[in-house]
Amino acid sequence: MTTTSARPLTPAQTPANGRLPHGVGFWIIALAFSTELAFCAVPTPLYAIYQQRDGFATIVLTVIFAAYAVGVMLSLYLAGHVSDWLGRRRVILGSLLVNLLAAVLFLVRNDVAGLITARFISGLGIGILTATATAHLSELGAAAHHAQGRVALVSTFANLGGIGLGPLIGGLIATWSTRPLTVPFVAFAILLVVEGILLAFVPETVERREERPAYRPQRVAVPTAGRGAFWAAGAAAFGAFAVFGTFMGLSSTFLVGLLGLHSHLLAGLAPFVVFMAAALAQIFTVRLATRAQIKLALTLAVLGLANIGVAAVVASLPLFLIGGGIAGAGIGILFRAALATVTAVADAERRGEALAGAFLIAYAGMTVPPLLTAVALDVWPTVTVLVGLVTLTATIVAISGSRMLRR
Repeated sequence: MTTTSARPLTPAQTPANGRLPHGVGFWIIALAFSTELAFCAVPTPLYAIYQQRDGFATIVLTVIFAAYAVGVMLSLYLAGHVSDWLGRRRVILGSLLVNLLAAVLFLVRNDVAGLITARFISGLGIGILTATATAHLSELGAAAHHAQGRVALVSTFANLGGIGLGPLIGGLIATWSTRPLTVPFVAFAILLVVEGILLAFVPETVERREERPAYRPQRVAVPTAGRGAFWAAGAAAFGAFAVFGTFMGLSSTFLVGLLGLHSHLLAGLAPFVVFMAAALAQIFTVRLATRAQIKLALTLAVLGLANIGVAAVVASLPLFLIGGGIAGAGIGILFRAALATVTAVADAERRGEALAGAFLIAYAGMTVPPLLTAVALDVWPTVTVLVGLVTLTATIVAISGSRMLRR
């Protein structure tokens, strides 16, 4: 989802012999993008099975999930920018291979240590994928003369839609398969191999440099001008990913603790609702001005989070899912507005670095609040923890969004 400063080929340049047309390559990259993000989320409804089988505490479950976010942050910092000089296709192929390794680890080593390792490795793959695939889609779309709106639509659905589909696929497999800890990873391993083969025929969109620059980690640039707006946007991104991370990592825990429901399908449905609502809301509000987006996002996010709090108190599944959808819509819009704010205040030559900083803050939101929530669940009742979590998150979102409006 980040951007980079590459030297793309012009649309007039045609693919080399043996390469597919740019338009076909665009859809292959979109498919690979969504598949990898679905893979990173497919274990969500399976965590309860691992927990029941091995008897580990909720905090361990959250550590397994958080290992993914740590992997993403590390990879984003160390390699989020290398496709600028290695080429888009080569880096995306590398991310496919990394996630293929993670799928194999899920199959052959599914104890706690193995799960943490597999999740961390999967995060490494996603960290190098997001910026690269987003940039590659933009460049392939331009070369194929796709409208910018279509490119943005596809990129959004490949990203948030892929993450949303993963838990739903995992929940369906866990519900109907006799081998729920094997089938999803075998299926995704096959998909990743097939897409890796197809990727070999996708056109490259970055000129290979004869002399590669000296390697350095991605610099996280906080722009001097507009620093207050940057930190307000970063806080909004933190709050948005706190909601995403909680639904991804602890949906099963809340469904069991609040409602006594042990459904793997519901454990996958809850994050699916949140992420699909976020994707759809981003699409339907794309023409709104940034300030209007922020105001709508704040209203929806606070309303949805309040609805989740009420659902916890009255133990209502419909209210829980409806609240998740409303909050997801608000959070999706707010996150896009946060990225737009960072883009607007950053210097043009350091925009990618400023966005990298925003993403690092966002993924901290996906790591720290779920971990603290898991610790709190060992001390206080589930209802108390969930109400406290939504109150804290709503406060962060409201304050950060209000500061964005004042900038």
